[in-house]
Amino acid sequence: MNCIIKTESEIERMKTSGKIAAEVLEMIEEYVKPNISTEEINNICHDFIIKKKAVSACLGYHGFPKSICVSINDVVCHGIPNKNQILKSGDIVNIDITIIKNNYHADTSKMFLVGKTSTLSKRLCKIAQESLYKSLNILKPGIPLYKIGEVIQNYVENNNFSVVKEYCGHGIGRSFHEEPYVLHYKNKSNIILEKGMIFTIEPMINAGSHEVKCMKDGWTVKTKDHSLSAQYEHTVLIIENGCDILTWQKNETIPSKLINK
Repeated sequence: MNCIIKTESEIERMKTSGKIAAEVLEMIEEYVKPNISTEEINNICHDFIIKKKAVSACLGYHGFPKSICVSINDVVCHGIPNKNQILKSGDIVNIDITIIKNNYHADTSKMFLVGKTSTLSKRLCKIAQESLYKSLNILKPGIPLYKIGEVIQNYVENNNFSVVKEYCGHGIGRSFHEEPYVLHYKNKSNIILEKGMIFTIEPMINAGSHEVKCMKDGWTVKTKDHSLSAQYEHTVLIIENGCDILTWQKNETIPSKLINK
């Protein structure tokens, strides 16, 4: 497998892209409230991306019709914004942003709680975020890639949730999806992390079964048993003895740079 090691100039560009992607999620937070349509959320994000002189990587990607993905409740990923889809109190929503700036991509997503949400919803989102954080806390050169999936699956299943297996993290740079492919469950990948690798980790966690199904639109993926699903995603750079979270946001409970001894 040919994992691309980024040069210093590429890393600087990726940092710029990562910062913009993070700023989109920081900016949209105040708008994610009951009675807004997912189409409106899409348009606000699109306009913000354009103002930053960046481009949405999602718009037109294999025919995807919108600038961001908005996935509500039992939608696992790739939800298509729609003017008839209105947020209501109790919903949980994943907003997934991928931008291109100076020819380099950055990809990130997070969960938003709309109005008053259930204890289960809050717990699911918390465990999804913590599973990502736990995987970030082991990253450094010399670690085998499979450890990421092991850490995530163990943590999620110990909390009685399940990990979606059909979708994975991925290398990212000039291309939206590059090697390595980062599985979020136990696997036997023999790739060893090296300084200069950049990839996403994006665990999708279901409250019920891990099984999913794709809808007739060819994009929207839902849980088979209609249980809730949550996802958090970061683009990360492997550094000397840890990792740099390129899509770090201001309200994170971990630092942007992790030294993992």
